[in-house]
Amino acid sequence: MTNKDWSGNANSIWKTLGASNHTDEEREADDYYATDPIAIDKLLSVEKPNTNIWECACGAGHLSERLKQHGYSVYSTDIVERGYCDKLVDFLANDSVPPPETYDIITNPPYKYGLEFVKRALEILPLGCKCYMFLKLTFLEGEKRHRELFCKQPPKAIYVFSKRVLCAKNGEFERMREGGGSAVAYAWFVWEKGYTGKTEVMWI
Repeated sequence: MTNKDWSGNANSIWKTLGASNHTDEEREADDYYATDPIAIDKLLSVEKPNTNIWECACGAGHLSERLKQHGYSVYSTDIVERGYCDKLVDFLANDSVPPPETYDIITNPPYKYGLEFVKRALEILPLGCKCYMFLKLTFLEGEKRHRELFCKQPPKAIYVFSKRVLCAKNGEFERMREGGGSAVAYAWFVWEKGYTGKTEVMWI
């Protein structure tokens, strides 16, 4: 095929290659990919989180705002100020301080630190509380994640989106829709502090 035969766009390239991660140059500097708030609607159709939520990678507040619309009290933090967070907090730092009240964690973590975010959440969450992580299905793969996480602290549930949800670079949802939508499959991964049973996989 010659160059003149190609009629796709940038989005088509990622779909053709099956790439779930762009190159380091292509990715946003601080790994900021905003999540379509419909992801919260889908989650709340099958789960009832704690009234108090810590959104620890809140970005511009897409998930936090939708949670508030559903009546939740949300403590929003991030390592970078994007005009929304209640406080600048490095969630992975050993001295990161959680909210004083009992809470669950709901977030779309930076994918390259997904493992670290889950491990940190399970370290600091109160017993019986949950963390809800919006992650690519490919998070299920990998020897390191299996060794350090899944075989020790398996998720209680995984909710796979039957229709793909947008996760837009720098929150540019319209630009992503115009480019053809999402080439990546996501799910809500749900861990409960102290849970050691089997993982249930469902579709939403």
